[in-house]
Amino acid sequence: MLSLSDVHAARERVDGVARHTPLERSRTFSEMSGADVRLKLENFQRTGAFKIRGAMNRIATLSDAEREAGVVTASAGNHAQGVALAAQRAGVDATVVMPKFAPVSKVKATRGYGASVRLEGVDYDEAQAYAHELEREEGRTYVHAFDDPVVMAGQGTLGLEIVDDCPELDTVVVPIGGGGLISGVAVAVKEQLPDARVVGVQADGAASAAKSLEAGEVTEIDSVDTIADGIATRAVGEATLEVMTEYVDEVVTVDDREIALALTLLLERAKTLVEGAGAVALAAVLSEAFEYDDGETVVAALCGGNIDLNRLGTVIRRGLVQMGRYLKITVSLKDRPGELERVSSIVARTGANVYAVHHDRTSRDVAVNAAELELELETDDAEHAADIVDALEADGYEVEVLS
Repeated sequence: MLSLSDVHAARERVDGVARHTPLERSRTFSEMSGADVRLKLENFQRTGAFKIRGAMNRIATLSDAEREAGVVTASAGNHAQGVALAAQRAGVDATVVMPKFAPVSKVKATRGYGASVRLEGVDYDEAQAYAHELEREEGRTYVHAFDDPVVMAGQGTLGLEIVDDCPELDTVVVPIGGGGLISGVAVAVKEQLPDARVVGVQADGAASAAKSLEAGEVTEIDSVDTIADGIATRAVGEATLEVMTEYVDEVVTVDDREIALALTLLLERAKTLVEGAGAVALAAVLSEAFEYDDGETVVAALCGGNIDLNRLGTVIRRGLVQMGRYLKITVSLKDRPGELERVSSIVARTGANVYAVHHDRTSRDVAVNAAELELELETDDAEHAADIVDALEADGYEVEVLS
């Protein structure tokens, strides 16, 4: 099984490539949660995520023959970039297989680090199957994204940094996809601070770890569906499950709404951009997915910041809905002059800002003498949004809240 000495050895190999990322206390999130919240800003890591740690450690241990043959891997994006950069630094040829629907930004970044990229499969697991075909056909070494003790040891260097920078920690909260990060971090933390607690977090739409831990064996789920694409795997690994069973205290889940809210709050309040997977640890703290005491020192690992810009707007919109800062409604109107102005006056009196308007008189779902008005409004908070709906209904309008 993975040991603390393995993690220390990995630190020597990755030093100079992987950065020692900041760990900062957040007054905002401490006040919101009641805990003493510290953020491990791994989104500032080279390539934008922790994966460079494990990739660099694995490639540094290749034999001369393996280096000559090259490496292959599968990844939804962050591991891809880590392997590509590590291989480039080591002068090793790398082929990376990514799902067809991987974020464009991650595909471009991986190619930018010098790897050959192939898009195969609808998710990580299908991409991985194709990568193993290339492994057999071309004689390359497969660099697993998580289920490899050498990769796990590299990821564990993040845990060493957490202990170095926050030896007083009570709980560390770590995202789980395949389990490589939490395995390495858990060993690094628990072997040095036995009383510290390690909590793992998965997205509801990709929650295989708890099922596997409960069953005592790797249990694969049928499909994944979450905005946290960096941890969207159908199963944890054999090696990672063994370590998690020994070292992880609890595994919890958060839903996409909670992830979007945490991401949006990090952007607005901490001026920090993370991807969905990078937000799940904080989402677990803010949603109280696990119990913690007032004043407890909780370190949330923000594991990556590589979010596709096309997705960012959608996620922020979801976060604003959760905060009560965005309201989308339909209002049924009489089809007569002045009705639109009347509704606009009511909205203006409430102090809302109109983001978008759609006025429809021709839909088959609208009566002949009526019209449907769809409004997107910027609001202050949930109470303000409720006041707007109440004001319209008090004036006799039928209102449907869409989001």
